Amino acid sequence: MQIKDLDFEPYLSRATIQQQLAKLAEDINRDYAGKDPIFIAVLNGAFIFMADLARHISIPSEITFVKVKSYEQLQSRGEHREFIGLEVSIQGRHVVVVEDIVDSGNTIQFLLQQLRQQNPESIAIATLLFKPEALKHTLDLNYVGFQIPNDFVVGYGLDYDGFGRNLSDIYKLKSEE
Repeated sequence: MQIKDLDFEPYLSRATIQQQLAKLAEDINRDYAGKDPIFIAVLNGAFIFMADLARHISIPSEITFVKVKSYEQLQSRGEHREFIGLEVSIQGRHVVVVEDIVDSGNTIQFLLQQLRQQNPESIAIATLLFKPEALKHTLDLNYVGFQIPNDFVVGYGLDYDGFGRNLSDIYKLKSEE
């Protein structure tokens, strides 16, 4: 499959993803029974994961979305982030952050710092994909769908330059052999 100028090959099928989501939801339903958690999904990539995960969640819960905007200054090479969109109080709440992929961990580390300032009862992380080889921070990932190599992937919410999010399956960059 070609997306823009790159070739991708099938990696994880929708059926495989859905099977794993059911297992993650079973664990979350058990761990958060009676706690009424709030799920905070990170846009843009986690919207499909959150929607499908929510269909498997059977406990009372709330869902909201946030965005972490990253940009570089023109003068310095330092990366700056802005946290956008949390419009509900999480003070004293059990929070489950829902992320499409954790690779370097920079985004989730920043998000955790922002959320902790609001004094939630607890914070857990649910990620569809985890690339341990790329991780630069010590993170406790509570719910991991798939641990994958440091390959570039698209589909199921993940994009290449804005394209490919709508694909039902996940594809990885085709290796040149």
